Amino acid sequence: MAKTEVILTHNILGLGGESDQVKVAAGYARNYLLPQGLAIPVSGANKRRLEVLRQRRAERESHEFNTMSELAKSITKLTCHVKVKTGDDGKMFGSVTNGTIADELKHQFDISLDKKKIHLELPIRTTGEHEIELRLHPDVKATLKVKVESLNPVAVEAEAAAHAEEKSAPKTEKRGRREDEAKPDAKAKKAEKTK
Repeated sequence: MAKTEVILTHNILGLGGESDQVKVAAGYARNYLLPQGLAIPVSGANKRRLEVLRQRRAERESHEFNTMSELAKSITKLTCHVKVKTGDDGKMFGSVTNGTIADELKHQFDISLDKKKIHLELPIRTTGEHEIELRLHPDVKATLKVKVESLNPVAVEAEAAAHAEEKSAPKTEKRGRREDEAKPDAKAKKAEKTK
């Protein structure tokens, strides 16, 4: 296949960054990169334009780095609260994903963050506190504390208390019922048989 050299005017994932001079297939350059304005052909005039592109890229990257560094410092101090629905036994319905965390950051702290920058190995499936890694920039990483809370914690606590009370109540040996639940007629019949 015929290859041609072009100068990229925008970042293209898997190909290169702004102001990079790359070799690509002639059809790819002719049919996609050049009409979309993502690249310019290599020529004498465009090589002079290359310095302007490199300078603009350096300014943009330094601005992004400074912005993300400041954001990382402020995010490490925050705790994001996520409310989820749980069943009577305290187990969550569904899970908390990076999209959910991004939405809560926007809602609670007015921080717009792309969900791709929130790194979760697996979605969160339990309530409690979790530390999440944020990859804000190739050179900037931060951790965010996420507290997953139940929307109905009162029911969970009440059931846990009732369950503990049930375990502590004495049981009769024969049928496994508590004595206060045992039938009064059965006690009377038992007393008559022993006489």
